[in-house]
Amino acid sequence: MTGPLAGITVLDFSRVLAAPLATQILAELGATVIKVERPGTGDETRGFEPRLPHGESAYFFAFNRGKRSVTLDLKDPRGQEVARRLAARADVVVENFLPGTLDRLGLGYDRLSRENPELVYVSATGFGQTGPDRTRKGYDTVFQALSGVMAMTGEPGGPPSKTGVPVADLTSGLWVVIAVLAGLAGRRGRHLDVSMMDVQLSLHALNAARLFALGEDPVRTGTEHPGRVPSAAFQAGDGEWLHISGSDQHWVPLCEVLGLDALAADPLLRTNSGRVEHRARVMKALRGAIAQHDRDALVKELRAADVPAGAVRSVREALADPHAVARGVVGEFDHPTEGPFPALRTPLRETAGEPTATGVPPLLGADTGEVLAELAGLTADEIEGLRAAGVV
Repeated sequence: MTGPLAGITVLDFSRVLAAPLATQILAELGATVIKVERPGTGDETRGFEPRLPHGESAYFFAFNRGKRSVTLDLKDPRGQEVARRLAARADVVVENFLPGTLDRLGLGYDRLSRENPELVYVSATGFGQTGPDRTRKGYDTVFQALSGVMAMTGEPGGPPSKTGVPVADLTSGLWVVIAVLAGLAGRRGRHLDVSMMDVQLSLHALNAARLFALGEDPVRTGTEHPGRVPSAAFQAGDGEWLHISGSDQHWVPLCEVLGLDALAADPLLRTNSGRVEHRARVMKALRGAIAQHDRDALVKELRAADVPAGAVRSVREALADPHAVARGVVGEFDHPTEGPFPALRTPLRETAGEPTATGVPPLLGADTGEVLAELAGLTADEIEGLRAAGVV
């Protein structure tokens, strides 16, 4: 696979979601990603639902495209030695074990960097390499809860809610990519520490600004924006939903489309600060007026008036949208056992080029012999000996 990262080799000790997402992005940008998995079972997500007709996991498919799979028992000294030989030829190592785990296996940064001083080593963990919670385990929704994201997600007066996508995992995966690229750009070896909790706290940039400026701890506001009116989802007369988010220049056109002449003429509502102050009155009027229209027709009118608005779509509707189709958002790969299968493309492309190629998720251990011969320098007899001993 070609791409801007062609020639970069990534040794991937990660599993489940956040870091595998990152290494998938790196693979689809052209890097050679060697995914190290446990013999026999592999990444635990190979057994996650939804399962496909021949037993493969669509969950695994979503985050492991374009990689080469090597099985290696990292608890066995022989497996550790093979891993060190692979790391000596790699540009990047990505791992998401609890702090200290790979150090005890002789695969930590200090050990690997002795033989490969330019190695970029990225540790992606729940709480980072330092601090009192460094050895604490967690999952996406736990980080949403602990970080305050869950507390401010949901309707006012209702219970807290998780987000509709695993935001802690996905955003952390993107920061792992940033860490890798920063390390490579720095042109020297380094150990980079990505904490999922830190990433979630960093998402509170605007919430923290209100807290720091006003002493205001953000609360659940549903789809409404705490500092801008209007910015919310509204139910149309046909029962469908749309979202409107406007600034001062959109206020009068919005009122004209909805026939709210009195609101358009009210000097108290000409600026956002006034509309925020009179939020209840404004929102009541908007809800009543929008309920007199069918959604799609209203969205068309609002767009014609240059008011930012859009239908609240299902996932199926969003992926089938003509713009998404024209952009090639959904690609396809041909898996050796499951056959053709759709996949969301990595959303980065060159303006003069085609969309990023969609990689194929590897079968467990499919590349073990080839990789150990090419990069670790093992002979066929040595590989067969390790296979017979259950090390690979």
